[in-house]
Amino acid sequence: MPLTDLTLAQCLALQPDLDEPADLDAFWHQTLRAARAAGGAPRLTPVDTGLTQVTTYDVTVPGFAGEPVRGWLHLPAGADGPLGCVVEFLGYGRGRGLPHEQVLWANAGYAHFVMDTRGQGWSTAGGDTPDTASLNGDVPGFLTRGVDDPHDHYYRRVFTDAVRFVEAARAHPAVDPNRTVVTGVSQGGGISLAVAGLVPGLAGVMPDVPFLCDIRRGATIAGAPPYTEIAEYLRLHRDRAEAVFATLAYVDAALLAARATAPSLFSIAMMDEICPPSTCFAAYHRYGGPKDLRVYEFNGHEGGGGHHRREQLAWVRDLLSPPRPLNESGPSTLHAPQPA
Repeated sequence: MPLTDLTLAQCLALQPDLDEPADLDAFWHQTLRAARAAGGAPRLTPVDTGLTQVTTYDVTVPGFAGEPVRGWLHLPAGADGPLGCVVEFLGYGRGRGLPHEQVLWANAGYAHFVMDTRGQGWSTAGGDTPDTASLNGDVPGFLTRGVDDPHDHYYRRVFTDAVRFVEAARAHPAVDPNRTVVTGVSQGGGISLAVAGLVPGLAGVMPDVPFLCDIRRGATIAGAPPYTEIAEYLRLHRDRAEAVFATLAYVDAALLAARATAPSLFSIAMMDEICPPSTCFAAYHRYGGPKDLRVYEFNGHEGGGGHHRREQLAWVRDLLSPPRPLNESGPSTLHAPQPA
């Protein structure tokens, strides 16, 4: 497939200038404070998956407004002591799926929390975690749901769910809270960047071909959904463009990523028409912490696939391994940002 966006050289030199709401920090502080005040405790129920090397739990965590958010917890069978942890957020339209489907990180020796995404997925109408808000005026999909007001927007609820899910993961006795990494592909990558900007003290962040970054540009150049939902909405509501993008700025992961401090490993695909590379680079360039990068020049939204999982496994191993004595092999370091 051909390039549909800027070249790699242009993306590497990009200096994104995004409109940031003056009250962005206050908005999220108040949102998260209200969610925590709603109370509630996580619930975990053992699940028999038929797997012998991974122990799985059905997880329910109080999310936005204390509403239940489902997920899975996978642990290496017989694991002893607090473990490094990977919290994973899912791609657009995906729910948590079946309990045996995603066990890579547990097989690598980590605690692995997988968060369901409210209103998405297939196992029931609206998934295992329904979206409780009933809002009119949107086009099919989630990007314009509640777009008239940032307090009503769908991703305000999702990002809050994600923060509360990470907090629950870090509080679990099987998890070392200081060795917790967040990750996700596409929508999950955008959520992981938002969480990185909203939750201090994470060990690492792995956004993979991230969605929800430089949303206005995505709406103008993406050739395939979900960004096209915004263009479709504005095709019908010609007079609402500025109000729509003012709302979406509150959930733009590129803006929230500037507040992050944890080390990060990004992946970006240069022939991606779903999450155009310039939008992903906007988040990469604005990211507030140390950052590493893998670029897949001839891939679309599938990105690096299994090749990138291999890169992530090595990166997390180096990041979360206990430091070795200097006289043994020297200190571990992160690589400088570079395309693969």
